[in-house]
Amino acid sequence: MIVAGVDIGAATAKAVILSDDKVLSSSVIPTGYSVVMAAEAVTKEALLRSGLSMSQLEYIVSTGYGRRAVSFANKALTEIICHAAGVSSLMPQARTIVDIGGQDSKVIGLDADGNVSNFVMNDKCAAGTGRFLEVMAGVLGVEISEMGAISLLGKEPCQITSTCTVFAESEMVSLRAEGKSRENILAGINKALVHRIAIMGQSVGFREKVAFTGGVAKNIGIRKALEDGIGLKIWVPEEPQIIGALGAAILAKTELASLTQIR
Repeated sequence: MIVAGVDIGAATAKAVILSDDKVLSSSVIPTGYSVVMAAEAVTKEALLRSGLSMSQLEYIVSTGYGRRAVSFANKALTEIICHAAGVSSLMPQARTIVDIGGQDSKVIGLDADGNVSNFVMNDKCAAGTGRFLEVMAGVLGVEISEMGAISLLGKEPCQITSTCTVFAESEMVSLRAEGKSRENILAGINKALVHRIAIMGQSVGFREKVAFTGGVAKNIGIRKALEDGIGLKIWVPEEPQIIGALGAAILAKTELASLTQIR
């Protein structure tokens, strides 16, 4: 049983190829201007890495904001359901998922069976997303990949009061003019982003165990700030960006099994 999950996000496209319960390969590429082209490219790259061809895929589930653009998918499912399936497969004890991607963020509550019990999502504002960090990195002249390590050196995090990315950017400029260190500014940025997530997730609640997924989960500074902000230890998958695609592939396997039984 060979299936695939394809997750088309605003910033990146991800694909996972699954054979029974084994991940054969995965791929992550920038989404770019065309979600259709991104879907095809990321799937082909994952197939190339697994040594398979498109004709060998028995079922494909698409997810993410561009899921409807994956014309070759057999079914499209929401990223909320797919993230739950992906996290539960790796950490069945998880009861909360914090997912921060390039253009949105979400907090998902799970029940004992790994099903979604509640969720909240921010997809209308850049604050609390990877885009927020990209803007701030640009202002401070640092690479996005370096932000986490540098921020951990900040001992006196600056106070960032604006929840709007545009206004927060202005605060960055002012703090820089005041001579505040880059380390303390970055530490303040982390606290501001996590504060936004903490407020957003109040309606869902943060219950152990907490899984942290999405591209921003690779930022060690945000990971530390999130643990401090919610007062709980967090678990980060080995490859946090592909969890939605992994969940889509797992659900593709379930769908295929149901069809096989019907036949």
